[in-house]
Amino acid sequence: MSLRNPVHCVVGLTVGFLGLAALYLQLGAQFVGLTQVLVYIGAVAILIIFAIMMTRSSESAEQQTFSRSWVAGVVIAVAVFAVLGWAIHFGAQTLPTQTATPDLPVQQIGDALLHRFVLPLEIIALLLTAALIGAGVLALQDPAGEKRGQQ
Repeated sequence: MSLRNPVHCVVGLTVGFLGLAALYLQLGAQFVGLTQVLVYIGAVAILIIFAIMMTRSSESAEQQTFSRSWVAGVVIAVAVFAVLGWAIHFGAQTLPTQTATPDLPVQQIGDALLHRFVLPLEIIALLLTAALIGAGVLALQDPAGEKRGQQ
């Protein structure tokens, strides 16, 4: 949050998503971890980078790497880290000693998505494709309503 360059912010967000996916995989939630990688890293982060690249102005002004309020960001990050560390340390005592094995492996979830729920999956894919095409059309129009490339 303290970086001024939006591309650097997206890279930081992607690293955060990757760390969260690693935590999910270490906890034994393979489907959630792989979905985290595919959806958030593979789709959302790339979409944000494309949106930044398409809407970036032609002006290339020099910007500072860190914002002026980086001290407040560091203080908030340390406070959040301290609260999370305290919750993990004292919350681990109330957890059961044995973890439950997952009853639903990734293969069964994939079979259900591709056999039983294939119609909703295809409808969502068509909806997302239409949204992507609409975003491309809107990005190619100037604010005056004229399309780029026409003179």
